[in-house]
Amino acid sequence: MRPADVPVIILCGGEGTRLREETVSRPKPLLEIGSEPILLHIMKLYESYGFRRFILCLGYQGVMIKEYFLNREMRSRDMKLVLSTGQRSFLGPDTKSDWEVIFAETGAKTQTGGRIARCAQYIDTPTFMVTYGDGLADIHLGDLLASHLAHGEIGTVTGVGVNSQFGELKIEGERVVGFAEKPATQSLINGGFFVFQKEFLDYLSVDSNCILERDPLEKLAREGKLKVRRHDGFWRCMDTFKDYQALNEAYAAGIAPWTSSCEDRISENAA
Repeated sequence: MRPADVPVIILCGGEGTRLREETVSRPKPLLEIGSEPILLHIMKLYESYGFRRFILCLGYQGVMIKEYFLNREMRSRDMKLVLSTGQRSFLGPDTKSDWEVIFAETGAKTQTGGRIARCAQYIDTPTFMVTYGDGLADIHLGDLLASHLAHGEIGTVTGVGVNSQFGELKIEGERVVGFAEKPATQSLINGGFFVFQKEFLDYLSVDSNCILERDPLEKLAREGKLKVRRHDGFWRCMDTFKDYQALNEAYAAGIAPWTSSCEDRISENAA
């Protein structure tokens, strides 16, 4: 399948309670990294690998995400307004993207699995992608799709290794013999960036309590139909205010790995 044909579901409906100081007035996907919402960074990452069809699963303050896209051109471009007629025109470079975006109202309190299930009517291809609206990585999404199609199972999840939040004591009996500051974990965690076959919808329920990461994925794993593709590069989930600050600091310092060559790939695709 061509990436341009594959729908990309982005989960944008959570309340972002661990970032309440920022999300009390706006949904987490609209929190800015640099001058643009993290949601735009995620969509541009997909765009850079040829994806252009998006399904945004809305929930908490979802209307703000709709309004952002409706007013995006007004926000980003110079504008000329003729007051006598009300005629307006935008000046300078065109910022429009060749995206098809569906804004799906999936419920204010619906869990991740239920949100995907409520978008089933918009999935019109055998394969679709899923990711979270708060995670960034320098992942090669074209290779992820190709790997999934090659192994032929129903699902693929990206696995990432992360550093522990805490220092690790190395002990012998009751004696401390060493200390490792936030060591890298040996096991992998769910890094999002999924690929599924349409059959996976049968594992989901439109019930608001259906959590993607529990019964649906656990059942798929028990049946041996879920593969993992390891990602050893940059990955970060904007789960806390500390994560939010770290992503902005990396972007401001010009060391945002997820943006590397992104604009170049987008330009090549457009050409």
